[in-house]
This record gives sequence, structure tokens and C-alpha cells, in this order.
Amino acid sequence: MVQAAAVNIPSLSAGNFATVYNLFSLAIACLLFTSLYLVVSQRQVAKQYRNAVIVSATVCAIAAYHYFRIFNNFEDSYPPGQTIDSAHQLSNIEFNEGYRYVDWFLTVPLLLLETVAVLALGRAASKKLLFKLIPASALMIALGYPGEITNEVVPRLVWGTLSTIPFLYLLYVLFVELSKSLDRQPEEVKHTIKMLRIALVGLWGVYPIAYLFPILGGDFFGGEGGFVLKQAGYSIADILAKAAYGLAIYKVARVKSRLEDPEYDDHPDTVHDDDDDGPVRDRLVGANGTGRVNRTARTS
Repeated sequence: MVQAAAVNIPSLSAGNFATVYNLFSLAIACLLFTSLYLVVSQRQVAKQYRNAVIVSATVCAIAAYHYFRIFNNFEDSYPPGQTIDSAHQLSNIEFNEGYRYVDWFLTVPLLLLETVAVLALGRAASKKLLFKLIPASALMIALGYPGEITNEVVPRLVWGTLSTIPFLYLLYVLFVELSKSLDRQPEEVKHTIKMLRIALVGLWGVYPIAYLFPILGGDFFGGEGGFVLKQAGYSIADILAKAAYGLAIYKVARVKSRLEDPEYDDHPDTVHDDDDDGPVRDRLVGANGTGRVNRTARTS
């Protein structure tokens, strides 16, 4: 059986270790604080779009948690040498890529859920899309994992090919069936939503490329360079596909909220306190620090 390059690299130079270490730290910071920002800001969008923002925050929180686990596992797998310039040798604790797959198994379906949620389609149309998107995305991740953990070329290729089938189905749904729903979106957000689809699929393209590194082998792809490039690709793609994507979803929700309800304007000091049984209160804080409360009744 043809062997792929080793999944765990025997050692990392001090420079390569620091690069991966800092990338993991960056990912934790981006994902964690984006999650907090979205939770705090979710009342700045209309009620029908808050689910999309909360799901975005949940995606970032789940990813941040798993990056904490990856970060700690990385430190345990490659402990420091005798000096700051010494290589970090692989310990008896393997570097576990399974954390990433658990994260993706949870967050990729949620990314698709937030995309559909911000469109605010009818209940029947949303259910129809989610019934197609969520199982296919979970299957894509589940089929990729057995290939990720094997050192043999043929099984890795087989599982990678099987994982590609639901991926292609997702492309069909996102770019054919979902396109029909985009025609009903406001012109102000239609282009942004189209670009979000392209960005999401483009970022997903990073993962299968990194998946092939052990098969390509060689001194670079099968060694330290490939390992560092793989972790960098995964980390940057996760930051963009989750934190940046979540902020873009929030932007779409803000624009649609403003178009549908002038109360959700872009005034930075407006706080919306929605109460199902009472008025909506908009507190506008003046430059002198005093507040003016404007109470308006919302008709149901």
C-alpha cells in the first residue's frame, strides 16, 4: 500500500512553532471577540434577523472553543526544547486534527443556517433549503475525516472523493436553487449576498487543497513547511469563513432592518429595547451625556 506523508511531523523549528502558535492565538482572539460583538449587537437588527446574528455568534463561539483545544493540544504535542532556539520535538501526545473536524461538523451546517436565516424567506422555502443544505454539509465533513487520519494514499483519495460528492451538491443548491430566492432580496444587499456565497465556497476550497498535502509529500508538503502552511490555511480560512462571514451577515441584517423599519437607522447611539407587550424605546444619547427618550408604540 502506497504511504502518504506522516500526519504528525517529528519536529518543528522554533520559528515554525512560533508561526503556528501565533496563528492559533490570532484565530482565538478573532473568533471569541466576534462572537461577543455579535451577541451584544444583535438588538441592532430587527427581530426577524436576530436568529441569523445569534447563529453567527454561536458559530464563532464553537470555533473559538475548539481553537482553545487545538492550541493546548499543539503545546502538549510540541513542547519546548532546552533553549529558545531548540527544535520542538513531537512528544507522546499526537497533534489531533480531529478537533477541527468536530468543529466543522458543527459550524458548517450552522453557517448555511445563518445564510438562509438572514434571507428571511418564507417558512416553507427556508425548510426546503435547509433540508438539502444541512445534511449534505454534515455528510461532507463526516466523509472527509477518515481520510484525514490515514497515512495511506488510496484510502485518503477514496474518502476525499466521497466527501466531494456532497460538496458538489452544496454548490448546486447554493448557486442554482438559492439564486431563485435572491431575486426577492433588496437591491442594497443582493450583491453582498451573492459575494458571500462566492467567498464561502472559495474559502471552503482551502480545505481540500490542504487535505492533499500528505499525498503530494516531498520535503516541503510532507515536512514542516507543509504542516505550517496547512495550519495557516486552516486558521486563516476559519477566521474569514466564520468571523468575517458573521460580520457580513450582521451587515446584511442591519441594512435590511433599516430598509424595513426606519427605527433601525445607523445612529451609533440608538438602542432598541423591544418588548412584545410594550412600546419600543429608542434612547438617543446627546453630546452632553444626557439622554432623550422617544417612545413610540409599535402596531402588531
